[in-house]
Amino acid sequence: MLSVIPNPSRATLPIQGCSDLFPVRRVYCVGRNYRAHAREMGADERDPPFFFLKPADTIQVVPKGATVEHPYPPRTENYHFEVELVAALGRGGRDIPVESAGTHVYGYAVGLDMTRRDLQDEAKRQARPWELGKAADFSAPIGPLRPAGVIGHPRSGAITLAVDGEERQRGDLSEMIWSVPEQVALLSTYFELHPGDLIFTGTPSGVGAVQRGQTMRARIDGIGTIALRVV
Repeated sequence: MLSVIPNPSRATLPIQGCSDLFPVRRVYCVGRNYRAHAREMGADERDPPFFFLKPADTIQVVPKGATVEHPYPPRTENYHFEVELVAALGRGGRDIPVESAGTHVYGYAVGLDMTRRDLQDEAKRQARPWELGKAADFSAPIGPLRPAGVIGHPRSGAITLAVDGEERQRGDLSEMIWSVPEQVALLSTYFELHPGDLIFTGTPSGVGAVQRGQTMRARIDGIGTIALRVV
């Protein structure tokens, strides 16, 4: 049976150290998962975690060592960066116990949850969904995956973002309110998770706007660095 339109391409991520690719199914994101960021966004750090999704085709692959051009999206004047650790699932399931949830992670990458903050803020005021603010084209830049079989499961390490060489965000993975295994376990009570799912695990404080012509450089110790020039 033939498709009536060309089949859309599936998002894939490169894997550092080999030529294989990681196919992406869904992209989950956790909100306000670092204490300082929760406070700067006016939230109570004791609140339970909440999640939203980005379409898989918002992914922009950033090869190792490259600086890629990142398009500034339309309909915004307040486009924000949020550096995040991305966890890629190699196994799925429902109601996954937190004690074994970490073993479901295939690997980790550096990612950015780019946000049309003005549209997100308007959605919050009107109690509307966040997609217009969170799901712009190219709003999920991600670097190469590093397999957990090679690097383990990082629980600490600096996570930073600089704009034109000036550091704007700095935190440590140990400052997450909800750990990666806790996020996997909780998500699996809402959805059946599958291999290929990604989880953006939250951002430290210091989020802010980026302008056309500026270059963002995001880094997580032991994971890697990605660089993007906004055009």
